[in-house]
Amino acid sequence: MSVNVYIPTPFRHLVGNRASVRATGVTVRDIIEDLDRQFPGFRAQLVDSTGERARHINIYVNQVEIENLAGEATELNEGDEVAVIPALAGGAPTALTPEMVERYSRHIIMPQVGSAGQRKIIEAKVLIIGAGGLGSPVALYLALAGVGTIGIVDFDVVDRSNLQRQILHQTDDIGKPKVQSARETLLAHNPNIEVVTHETPITSDNAFEIISQYDIVVNGADNFATRYLVNDACYLLKKPLVDGSILMFDGQATTYLPGKGCYRCLYPAPPPPGMVPSCAEAGVLGAMCATIGSIQATEVLKLILEIGEPLVNRLLLYDALTLEFRIVKVRRDPNCPLCGDNPTIHELIDYEAFCGAPIPHAAAPFGG
Repeated sequence: MSVNVYIPTPFRHLVGNRASVRATGVTVRDIIEDLDRQFPGFRAQLVDSTGERARHINIYVNQVEIENLAGEATELNEGDEVAVIPALAGGAPTALTPEMVERYSRHIIMPQVGSAGQRKIIEAKVLIIGAGGLGSPVALYLALAGVGTIGIVDFDVVDRSNLQRQILHQTDDIGKPKVQSARETLLAHNPNIEVVTHETPITSDNAFEIISQYDIVVNGADNFATRYLVNDACYLLKKPLVDGSILMFDGQATTYLPGKGCYRCLYPAPPPPGMVPSCAEAGVLGAMCATIGSIQATEVLKLILEIGEPLVNRLLLYDALTLEFRIVKVRRDPNCPLCGDNPTIHELIDYEAFCGAPIPHAAAPFGG
């Protein structure tokens, strides 16, 4: 039996921008299944993470809500009209197009993600500090996953020496601003996302303005002044921070949530200038970037989806030479000047003075 189905504006892009379509079936459930066959991804707009019809979706038969009839088992007659109506509140939930359903199919079939989780990923806004060694794999995997808005902070240009590890950039990009090269690469992989570029050093003057626009921050800086700055800004703005660092054959990763410790709890003071070399001074195995960067990207997606156990109050240590991972516990320090019981830091400070060294404004400023 063929019936007319009214399609509201938020769902019309799924059906060729038509206000109504024909579908075949004996019950409402049959009609929904037929619509999904005709227009892949249609049913994904109607269900929650458990596969049940979402509470913000109502279905009507001849202007009567099916919960007042027999639900999806409601039988239909020739000439009936079915209408699928979502709740509206000045906007509409993110709709997955057929292209998106195919692109993200390996996420959607996972019960921990599903269509509802994929919509969370698409609606997320993530800021990455640095388009270098760590920022490259983080940005790529978040773009491929469908994170809807990716912000990138970097002020350097692509150098030939970057190409050993910074996979956002290619030989033809040498001389380009890294944020431009990064944006082009990410959009080539996934044109559905938005890439926001911040071609500037992150400083005490602009950190709040930049970071406040995002849900989660990923730190790929390779200097201590920037690490403390980003840590303090994220804590004061109550933003989750996914932190990673690499040097030679060693890597570290952890996640800081407001109220559960911060970088200052782990490292109350920076080392004296020159004691710990940067990647530019000591080098780094290129593949190390992929290992730690992919861990950071995974942490971000877990936070977006609110699944699993993030690396909160835990520091992951990676030794590539022995191929060993270790996890040590990190506790919130009640005496921490930022997140402790009696904090003394309530605003951003002079981080160059605090670390005794200037924030680099030349080659390889961020993430190796």
